[in-house]
Amino acid sequence: MTLVLSILLVITSVLLLVLILMHKGKGGGLSDMFGGGMTASVGGSSVAERNLDRLTVAVGLVWFACIVALGLIL
Repeated sequence: MTLVLSILLVITSVLLLVLILMHKGKGGGLSDMFGGGMTASVGGSSVAERNLDRLTVAVGLVWFACIVALGLIL
């Protein structure tokens, strides 16, 4: 069980890092590299940003649950 939680923790950590870097910041950040700078002219950009926020929160909750579960097991 510890091995499964550790692997899930590593996967969610990397995924959380990527998702946070894709968010649009004040200066654009890395989201400009993936077409984030051009989304200002597209009408549906707020839906994509909202979905990215929801996905980031969901992965963050899974990450937090893995941390708590590993803490309780160990």
